[in-house]
Amino acid sequence: MSSDVEMGIGVQSDKAPGRYARVAALAEEVGLDVVSVFSDLLFQPPLPALLEMAAVTSRVRLGVAGYNPFTMHPYEIAGQYAALAARAPGRAYLGLVKGTWLTQIGLEQPRPLAHLEQAAGFIKALLSGDGVGYLGSVFTLEPGTRLDPSVPPQTVPLMIGSWGPRGAALAGRIADEIKVGGTANPAMVRLTRSRVAVGEDAAGRPRGTVGVIAGAVTVVSRSRTEARALARREVALYLDAIAAFDPTVELPEGLLELVAARLRSGDAAGAGRAIPGDVLDLFAFSGDPDDVAGQAQLLIDAGASRVEFGTPHGPDELEGIALLGRAVVPQLRRARVRT
Repeated sequence: MSSDVEMGIGVQSDKAPGRYARVAALAEEVGLDVVSVFSDLLFQPPLPALLEMAAVTSRVRLGVAGYNPFTMHPYEIAGQYAALAARAPGRAYLGLVKGTWLTQIGLEQPRPLAHLEQAAGFIKALLSGDGVGYLGSVFTLEPGTRLDPSVPPQTVPLMIGSWGPRGAALAGRIADEIKVGGTANPAMVRLTRSRVAVGEDAAGRPRGTVGVIAGAVTVVSRSRTEARALARREVALYLDAIAAFDPTVELPEGLLELVAARLRSGDAAGAGRAIPGDVLDLFAFSGDPDDVAGQAQLLIDAGASRVEFGTPHGPDELEGIALLGRAVVPQLRRARVRT
């Protein structure tokens, strides 16, 4: 695999203390490059998980995918990033997203892109330590404001999470990476690259400056049938929310309604069975190691700089992570060498 293509896992913050360490240590042992922790609404905060991971790893990059500036002020986000960076020097990254389902906790999201851009500007200004401040219409950092000397000046590797053209253009202007979460679709990677290029051009940055990450539910197992059945059930839970964001996909007529009806009746397995195999492969990595490697290779060929294999990883989580590192990634390395 070429040095500019990374393989990583995305982890939900729903685990007991100690489990995060096992996951991260195994990911590093089997050769994965990045471990991300989600910051989804109503789950545990991601920072404790990442600190636990930092203590047992020395190589993998670690980060949140991602914080949103509506439930957390960028001052707090900066502090949490600095805490992780102190425990994983040179390995931390920061992910920012606009957030999802925040109306459930009474939060509106006015001007989400302005919030993202200004949160990033605020955080970078605060952590730079130069005291120049940041003046925005949403977030303001008074000139001369500096963190305690115990927090060293630092740059922030920034990831923006977004599906849309305006978010991609924003990433092209200010970020190091963009993540499209919930896709295993090569066409969406190519489209995102073209959208990012708009922002790169506007900012005078060389095209290709910003890496494109494709991440989705992953279920890998020696049993292809078991893996794809579980992936179908997982995808059924969010297909209606994600599919609308992908303009390259045309779903079979009536599919979303059928899936929703079966979910309402409590038939998650039936909802999953309704999803055709070709549709499943656009929104999840699933099957045996050969299947998953083939899907990941298509994304790399489309221009992905990182493939992020999301939870649950397998019918057994640790076994799935081990298969990713020992049976999937080596195939991708061999394919890159051949090309």
